[in-house]
Amino acid sequence: MRVRDSRPPFAGLANLSEEQLHRLPTPCYLLDEAQLRRNGEILLGVQQRTGCRILLAQKAFSNFNVYPVLAPYLAGTEASGLYESRLGREELPEKENHVFCAAYRADEFEELLQYADHIVFNSPSQLAKFGPAAKAAGKSIGLRINPECSTQEGHEIYDPCAPGSRLGTTRAQWDAAVAAHPELPALLDGLHFHTLCEQDADALAVTLKAVEAKFADLLPKMKWVNFGGGHHVTRPGYDLVTLEQCICQVQQTYGVQVYLEPGEAWALNAGYLVTTVLDTLHNGDTSLAILDMSAACHTPDVIEMPYRPPLLDAGEAGEKACTVRLGGPTCLAGDIVGDYSFDVPLTEGDKLIFGDMAIYTTCKNNTFNGMPLPPIWLLGADGSCRELVHFGYQDFKMRLGAI
Repeated sequence: MRVRDSRPPFAGLANLSEEQLHRLPTPCYLLDEAQLRRNGEILLGVQQRTGCRILLAQKAFSNFNVYPVLAPYLAGTEASGLYESRLGREELPEKENHVFCAAYRADEFEELLQYADHIVFNSPSQLAKFGPAAKAAGKSIGLRINPECSTQEGHEIYDPCAPGSRLGTTRAQWDAAVAAHPELPALLDGLHFHTLCEQDADALAVTLKAVEAKFADLLPKMKWVNFGGGHHVTRPGYDLVTLEQCICQVQQTYGVQVYLEPGEAWALNAGYLVTTVLDTLHNGDTSLAILDMSAACHTPDVIEMPYRPPLLDAGEAGEKACTVRLGGPTCLAGDIVGDYSFDVPLTEGDKLIFGDMAIYTTCKNNTFNGMPLPPIWLLGADGSCRELVHFGYQDFKMRLGAI
């Protein structure tokens, strides 16, 4: 299709024909194979130039049908618990399998040992409780640390270093635990920190100084250090030079293997949400359009974060002739995507395409109000379109009870 919008979230739409667009059901998620490969090439390049290993954080993107697309580029998967770890082992059995959870369950841990290679604990008490069993099973053991260094602005909900955070072990907590349990350090193979959210490498450099200031004496004793996620490596303009300097400096100084586990970077700008205008109306001076997609159900981060997703050929409110508030069909008054402007008024039946919709969508959506889950389609690198999965009434019903 002819794409007038030159912004990165829509670069891959040049492969989508007008005929294919009209054939797509709405709402639907459309993953972009070519953009996934583009991101993979960038991340593979970082690994080749530095020797680091980059994992896919499945919490952001876990559409396993396209794991074969990413497999040539990634070192393994990162999981947030039992099910994601199992998914990584089933779909990428030849790759590394890492897991971090704020607290593991005793009734799940034995099964987790069947899937994970690296197990990272959030606290000294969890390390003491589960570490010996994991070590006996031949797993590589890590501790998530909290360097108490916040570099985020405007994303407090995603700041693991905020005061009172439950995520990661501070130096004071570690010292107190070791004083009571001197055997804990011998369990550790690595340290893990995750402090960033959609940030550039300058924030990583600041964080590394804090890590070294707090934990420098532990680092030479480790086999690996995991820099966590939040690295927007594949975003246009990202500072790859600084990232690679940070990686090499830590590996050379401490003799460790560095891991990164971004989620967004693997699927950034590699997906779309196609939707149809169901109705248009006016309330006073406000023009409104009701879509067949729901922010609350299909793009929950729009409300949770919150943020305003990019929309093909649309501008900021007031930028173009017609400003319209876009909302979903649910009963939630706040089911609003945002205010956008268009060259001409929207009409019933118009198709709209939101960009950067591969991440934190299909893995977070829900069926509130009985909203159907959108099907997931793939835009192939060759320009083909095919459905990966379709959902129906039974997917809604069976989450609520059993027949």
